[in-house]
Amino acid sequence: MSEPAEYDVAVVGGGPAGLTAALYTTRLGHNTALVDRGGGRAAMMQDTHNVIGVTEDTSGNEYLQTGLRQVKEYGADHFRDLVTEAEHTDDGRVRLEGNEVDILAESVVLATGFQDGRPDPPAPRTARGLHYCLHCDAYMFVDAPVYVMGTGSSAAHVAMIMLNFTDEVDILLNGDEPEWDEETDRQVRAHPVDIVEEEVVGVENDDDGWLEAMEFEDGTRRAYRGGFAMYGSDYNTDLAEQLGCELNDDGTVSVDDHGRTSVDGVFAVGDMVPGHNQVPVAMGMGAKAGIAIHYDQRKFPMSLEELEEAGELTQADAPAISGELRERARAHESNVAVDAPGSEASADD
Repeated sequence: MSEPAEYDVAVVGGGPAGLTAALYTTRLGHNTALVDRGGGRAAMMQDTHNVIGVTEDTSGNEYLQTGLRQVKEYGADHFRDLVTEAEHTDDGRVRLEGNEVDILAESVVLATGFQDGRPDPPAPRTARGLHYCLHCDAYMFVDAPVYVMGTGSSAAHVAMIMLNFTDEVDILLNGDEPEWDEETDRQVRAHPVDIVEEEVVGVENDDDGWLEAMEFEDGTRRAYRGGFAMYGSDYNTDLAEQLGCELNDDGTVSVDDHGRTSVDGVFAVGDMVPGHNQVPVAMGMGAKAGIAIHYDQRKFPMSLEELEEAGELTQADAPAISGELRERARAHESNVAVDAPGSEASADD
């Protein structure tokens, strides 16, 4: 049986949070493996919204591929695989195994996200009439007819929030009974929101596949530009649970401000932790986790105790970066042919 590949850091998940964490740990000099099964919520984005510097004609896949290319150019190793097993080793590291990968890492970043609960068909096509992110997409529906599909308090509140953007808002119960509490019921019915009880039986799209209207069991037809499905979230916490990470009551992973879980060396970022499910927020989480890992793993500065144990240090002990990443950094366009004044290239440069 082959031995696992050893890394300073392993990142599981190739969305905005995972890519950013891998970018930071790699650029900060830590050998990093990024394992990504493909897909995910960001990959479904028809257009990229609310990401400064990224134009809206950039699809989610284009955005992610650009990020992955950056991470690989800085020297991270990328594996397309699904990690199914995670366990602690006797020396305090974490072993990750998938269909093909077998990795041993000092620190692990989990960025495995969640799946949105989806309504039963018939329903509009995702991103062409069916949306999941209010903060990303509400702007698209200014002065347009909008639906919110769901039966819980979240559906009622999103419908009321959408009144900030349009005066045509319907809640579609789709044949089910509302599950929100009495106070929410009084509140939503006091707002100019139509509550449609009948089941959706048909969807009308234009020639480009965009939603135009929905048909209901009672024979009525209502025009919509688009809307939001509010059926909860299924968090991908299998690996976190295998490693013993504490979960919150809502199913998210409990973390501190830098993504540290309740287990040493294990971080969680992005949509699987509490907070707004937004690309820039996820990127910030990934950056903070990457920096925290660097603080945990960097060699210098040494403490006085470490210095006494190590003995005299010389320039030969620096830099504390692997030869592979050192060469990659030297070859990168921002560092090409840059040598310190008076330095001489060594045999392993």
